[in-house]
Amino acid sequence: MTFKRKHAYLGAAFIVLTTILWLFFAPDHQEVNFSERVKISLRDVGNQLLLENQDSTSLVLPVIEIDQLNYELSFERSLAIAPNTIVTIVKESFKRAELPKKYLIEVVQCKDQEVAYSYSIFNDVERDIVPCANRILPENCFTIKAQFIENPPPFLSKSQRLILLCILFVMLIALAYWKDIFIRFRESGLSNNDHTNNNTHTSIGIFKFYPDQNKLVKEALEIGLSKKECELLAIFVSQPNQVIKRDELTKRVWEDNGVIVGRSLDTYISKLRKKLKDDTSIKITNVHGVGYKLEINY
Repeated sequence: MTFKRKHAYLGAAFIVLTTILWLFFAPDHQEVNFSERVKISLRDVGNQLLLENQDSTSLVLPVIEIDQLNYELSFERSLAIAPNTIVTIVKESFKRAELPKKYLIEVVQCKDQEVAYSYSIFNDVERDIVPCANRILPENCFTIKAQFIENPPPFLSKSQRLILLCILFVMLIALAYWKDIFIRFRESGLSNNDHTNNNTHTSIGIFKFYPDQNKLVKEALEIGLSKKECELLAIFVSQPNQVIKRDELTKRVWEDNGVIVGRSLDTYISKLRKKLKDDTSIKITNVHGVGYKLEINY
């Protein structure tokens, strides 16, 4: 493994491991938003209670987060609270904020911290407890405490985290072998390219000439060529309708390979003529005393 590849692998492994640690130890995004949504919802509850008291000027004091499930709402001035009203306002506000449906509400007197009114909602008619619905609490200094009985849904459940952990682990293993995978993929690509290149041909009349495969193809008929026949035909195809000297042909096909020939050239020319005879638009002609020429009538 080269220096650059080694560092790329280590960097990717570090990112995967950091992500795993974040999944298990970082605070849930849902939990952070939950606190803000509760505070906004309780301020809305406070505003509506003040409006029910014909008070549009006094302040709803900052909502205090005691812990993740407990919050406290207080007011600048005294107010009267009707149980039916607070039950309805809280229910609608919590629903809009998509807060948990199980909670306990307490109306506490500021002076002695006694609970003046309370009720619990379990989202179940038989378990919901809403007492004294029509007994209005006279004007007084009150704080409202909201306690959620169930935890907010996590950003990712345990099963989802486990699945994601498995995916990240597989990715980490794959990274360890990415070099081998890349090499195999590249070799496969080269193999395909070679196959494609081998299919390249030159058209000669009704024939298709495949020099890399030593063959002529006439429609569906393949005509095999010997190596020498193929080398000779390749020279003719590269210079159609031009006279090629005998010396050049023998030198390129035989003498360059350390072979001295006599009448071999004429023999192979004769074989090529027989294999090309089905197309009258092409022929190999003898230029007396000079050489041969591949004549193609386009």
